[in-house]
Amino acid sequence: MLNLTLLRTFLEIVENSSFAVAAEVLSLTPSAVSGHVRRLEELVGKPLLARTTRTVRPTPEGEMLYSYTRELLRLEQEARAKITGKYKDARLRIGASEDFASTWLPQVLRAFRNSNPGLTLELKVGMTVKLLNDYSQRRLDIVIGKQWRPIEGAELLWQENVVWAGCDDFAIAENDHVPLVAFPKPCVLRESATEALADVGRAARLVFESPSFAGCLSAALAGFGLTPIARSQLKPGLRVFGEADGLPSIPNMQYLCLYDTQNTLARELIGAVRETGVRTRFSYDPLFA
Repeated sequence: MLNLTLLRTFLEIVENSSFAVAAEVLSLTPSAVSGHVRRLEELVGKPLLARTTRTVRPTPEGEMLYSYTRELLRLEQEARAKITGKYKDARLRIGASEDFASTWLPQVLRAFRNSNPGLTLELKVGMTVKLLNDYSQRRLDIVIGKQWRPIEGAELLWQENVVWAGCDDFAIAENDHVPLVAFPKPCVLRESATEALADVGRAARLVFESPSFAGCLSAALAGFGLTPIARSQLKPGLRVFGEADGLPSIPNMQYLCLYDTQNTLARELIGAVRETGVRTRFSYDPLFA
């Protein structure tokens, strides 16, 4: 019989193309992960993974098993949730900044909802500052957002380099105001970018404002001006502007979450967010767009 624990390990290796990442996601040692694969290959009597020093990919038999494994594990999660009645009629209110909501977060929420069929999710998209206010007023259970200064009680998910991004052929004179493409106030990226300019004696001139992350990227691609974004969110057609262009560096952005740690449901969802982070390093991956 095929063991679900071994199959879960196999699934993580295939989806991450890495034994090391699979070990990290499953909180196992690399040797334990290798042992699981070895036992699974003994059970099926076929090699399942083709390994080199740089890559890991499934064999034809591994591809076949992978498609079945995804469905088996989905059914196993669904069966457990339905039998136990876990989170029946429960509701979780989530606030997230727009750049999360337009990239990988919907996939995380969909997977979490599928494994908890009785659960209702509410998602509010907005500026982190406003979401934090809603959280303080108990209108949200979780906030997933960004700040460039620490927030009391918040957990750090990761930090990332923030850059000036503009279209490939954009040019700016050294002494001109910096044409800025940004979210409306209050916006932490806009605030940190303008403060960085002020520190070196330069000023920004707002040329395009949009509450949409996609809107800001489109405006930068169209040559309206420069927009401050996380480096992982760079799109084809945008390049990084920096000291050579007379621009200061922008402080790293902190991506954080705020929730009641006594709320089991909220804690499990944040765990799912962290697991996604291990897999994707929270990059702007089309898989999560």
